[in-house]
Amino acid sequence: MGGSSRDKRPVGELRISVIGCGGWGTALAILLERNGHRATIWGVEPDYVESMRESRLNPRYLPGVEIPASVGLSSDVPATVPASQVIVMATPTVYLRSVCEAIRRHLSGDQLIVNVAKGIEEDTHLLGSQIIADVCGDELRLAGLYGPSHAEEVARGLPTTVVATSSDEELARRVQGIFMCPTFRVYTNPDVIGVELGAALKNVIAIAAGMCDGLGFGDNAKSALLTRGLAEITRLGVAMGARRETFAGLTGLGDLITTCVSPYGRNRAVGMRIARGETLGQILASMDQVAEGIRTTRSACALAERYGVEMPVTGGVHGVLFEGRPPLEAAMALMQRAPRAERDEPLQ
Repeated sequence: MGGSSRDKRPVGELRISVIGCGGWGTALAILLERNGHRATIWGVEPDYVESMRESRLNPRYLPGVEIPASVGLSSDVPATVPASQVIVMATPTVYLRSVCEAIRRHLSGDQLIVNVAKGIEEDTHLLGSQIIADVCGDELRLAGLYGPSHAEEVARGLPTTVVATSSDEELARRVQGIFMCPTFRVYTNPDVIGVELGAALKNVIAIAAGMCDGLGFGDNAKSALLTRGLAEITRLGVAMGARRETFAGLTGLGDLITTCVSPYGRNRAVGMRIARGETLGQILASMDQVAEGIRTTRSACALAERYGVEMPVTGGVHGVLFEGRPPLEAAMALMQRAPRAERDEPLQ
């Protein structure tokens, strides 16, 4: 009797559960399977998971991409999480706390937890890794994986480069070894706050970039928006204890570019639709996937106030999303701010 492809894996393969059957979770499971690991996707909706198992497709979140037969699919936490050596948290930030509460009693101290959610919790203003630690305990072996990485491209095996981060450098290197392959390059960076903040806050600037495109502005405006957006992300990050240089890297500048120019970007699409006359309520009602930047805008403004940091682009996005301000008016207000020097802090 012939063995399956799983039977021919290298001895070093790992059992990995990807918590979340969205586009990014599905793409990462496919990547991990290519890397020789036993990947299982867990989803909260049993009927949808079953349809994925039967069709080997994820039409709602990653259309057109076939899921290999060797990738497991489950909606059963006890049957999935305890047996895994690595847990990849690929749940949108708004659901991360409740999912952590559902799986925490099935976790063990030996497992490696890798967070890939990009956002800031609205009520607590905690980053993804902080939410996981808050619910599941500080003793977890916790790391993160972030960077300019659209699911659609990763699933197709297109070249992608990201960053693994952890306060424990050994864990970051382990994540690097698990995920890295010829088409998916992984760097390490110990600046957890900077890496996670850059990954989250770029979604806010992406909404502004979508408004810029929807209003018909040109390349000059888009370049200025990205540059000044990065400046205010950096200001907040440094105030919160992050390293300034992190924001010039993949999870700062790199992620910002990808999210603000790509046709795949959900946050950019939200901004475009608002600029073209749709309301936020109409947009949310029509979306299957989560645009993290919407809730992150509120969190970012709260953090800016807490740390005394000026974030005019983020404030402008907040005004449009939640205060009824017309996008063109918000854009013109940015252009008409008082003159100032480009840099208000010394070069490091």
